[in-house]
Amino acid sequence: MSGEQVIFARIENHIAFIAMEEREHKNTFTERFMRGMLETFARVGEDPGVKVVVLHGYDNYFCCGGTKEELLWLHEGMGKEGEDRIQFTDGNFHDLLLRCGVPVVAAMQGHALGAGFAMGCTADFMVLAEQCIYSTNFMKYGFTPGMGATCIVPEKLGTVLGNEMLFRAGNYYGKELKERGAPLIIVPREQVMETACALAADLAQKPRLSLQKLKENQTFELRRRFEAAVERELEMHRATFTQPEVRQRIEALFGN
Repeated sequence: MSGEQVIFARIENHIAFIAMEEREHKNTFTERFMRGMLETFARVGEDPGVKVVVLHGYDNYFCCGGTKEELLWLHEGMGKEGEDRIQFTDGNFHDLLLRCGVPVVAAMQGHALGAGFAMGCTADFMVLAEQCIYSTNFMKYGFTPGMGATCIVPEKLGTVLGNEMLFRAGNYYGKELKERGAPLIIVPREQVMETACALAADLAQKPRLSLQKLKENQTFELRRRFEAAVERELEMHRATFTQPEVRQRIEALFGN
């Protein structure tokens, strides 16, 4: 199964549609999922005809973050020293959407949890579903947030609501986030792809170079703050990820 393709891309009218379909593990960060995402975004980024990316999941899943195996791997690896230390920045995956040279629209038509939600927040535009669950559930497992979540979640949802999500680590339906005033596009689930495609089509009418230059400018300061937050998150992980309680929580929440 390790070589099976789980990320698919098609290009229509200058829009690259990237579908995340790791169906066996419900779009969690398996090795083949992350490798497929890196390879697909690299390939799309090299296509001079692509002006915008629409990223989406399948069925009820957008992206659900780390697997049990990955979290246990990080639990063990964060306690090591020097080059033997393992951390979420390994593989250069955490800022993939921010690094994309053209605008990215995250069509979050399904549930997005933990690192999966944080990844969605690094898109330039987000379209959420009223009926789906969104959560930064890192603290539920006993370790502090990663993937730049401490920066990007308050950036996209507002400081008060974003910090509440990070601390509480609970589930929020899109409808609740909408009612709480999250400054995002939140529509009924059946309208997410239609809304995202309309937005992408509007962007695709602009010159590619202009889109690239504007994204570079508009994310310049954010990328600086994001990377600084990532460094602080790694420091927190070295203190919090290695707690024995974290392993116990991972085992209990995922089930044996």
